[in-house]
Amino acid sequence: MEGLMRDLKWSHSEKTIARRAFDLALSREFDEIFREVKRRAAMLEDRSHLWDLEDYLTKSRKEIDGKFDFRYSVLIEVFASLIWSGRLTEADLSGLGEDKLSAIRHVTSAFASLSSR
Repeated sequence: MEGLMRDLKWSHSEKTIARRAFDLALSREFDEIFREVKRRAAMLEDRSHLWDLEDYLTKSRKEIDGKFDFRYSVLIEVFASLIWSGRLTEADLSGLGEDKLSAIRHVTSAFASLSSR
């Protein structure tokens, strides 16, 4: 299946849909981080707590860099992961071909079975 996913052909309209969904998920991720930074900043009591905020931002950046990869060769896995984490829904991917949606569903269900162990 992995080789098949890497060999999928993306039409121009699918590339547009994929980019829009990817950007939507990334925006949702940043919105959550922004809310958390504001919450933490409001609770700062002394200067030493600034470094805790820096640690949170550094960790968040590393997580984003690991989660968000817009290469077509890995986009199926990325979308499955984003659906699994709640950053995307299948409706956000409406318009993709059934071959891609089916592959995304397959990988998402693999995540589900791995997490239930």
